[in-house]
Amino acid sequence: MSAREPIVRFVGIGKTYDGVTRVVDNLDLDVERGEFLTLLGPSGSGKTTVLMMLAGFESPTAGEILLDGKPMSHKPPYQRDIGVVFQNYALFPHMSVAENIGFPLSVRGMSSAEMNTRIERALDMVQLKGFGSRRPAQLSGGQQQRIAVARALVFEPKLILMDEPLGALDKQLREQMQLEIRSLHQRLDVTMVYVTHDQSEALTMSDRIAVFHRGKIQQLDVPERIYEAPLNAFVARFIGENNRLDGVLESADSARCTVRLADDTCIDGSLAESLAPGTPVTMSLFTIG
Repeated sequence: MSAREPIVRFVGIGKTYDGVTRVVDNLDLDVERGEFLTLLGPSGSGKTTVLMMLAGFESPTAGEILLDGKPMSHKPPYQRDIGVVFQNYALFPHMSVAENIGFPLSVRGMSSAEMNTRIERALDMVQLKGFGSRRPAQLSGGQQQRIAVARALVFEPKLILMDEPLGALDKQLREQMQLEIRSLHQRLDVTMVYVTHDQSEALTMSDRIAVFHRGKIQQLDVPERIYEAPLNAFVARFIGENNRLDGVLESADSARCTVRLADDTCIDGSLAESLAPGTPVTMSLFTIG
């Protein structure tokens, strides 16, 4: 995947609302073509702001966003060829399902015949063929979520953005929709950027995960590495349950180390960053499997 040319590049992106606090701080990030990239972090970490800048609903204070190598920071959302799915689905209650899905096509001036063909194809993609005449209020939460996805796909964008799209669903439906979105991504080979604060959701669905905290990426890697080899204490605490022990670095050799605890017990482990012996450290103990 890394050999592919990135479809999106964030270059030195900064965002501040008050001129002082940096919501996003000097972000450099490549989104690989065809991947499922999740932006993961707690509330206020900057992940949603990054997504909104990519969609065009927010503007960077500094830096540039490139889509297929072309600057995008000053282009309005409708010129970016990007589909967006929001947490509340943002469906029009007075429109039918077909009219909701066809809305992005109508604003682009597409003919009725072509619109109808694409709407039927989109309904097929999300397994809701025959639902076109219904209103959103007649659908379950999971069905509404699928309609929102269909609307994002119908104009065949280069990129799909999803902002906490499963947040309003119950646990069972949420897990079902995780699998459906992942299956849809694999079937269509479309690039998806997905925002969530749910660690298990990110680990289940993603090709790569960018863990955000205070406007910066703390770690960017495949799910297995994020979980088994966190780069710092924040990632270790945020990703999963673990026990943390304070001690002093006794010795270090390449990626391995020995930590001496307060009771003089020595424990071997993996070294997240290059440190000198004698440095106070915190060791995280995980249960894997």
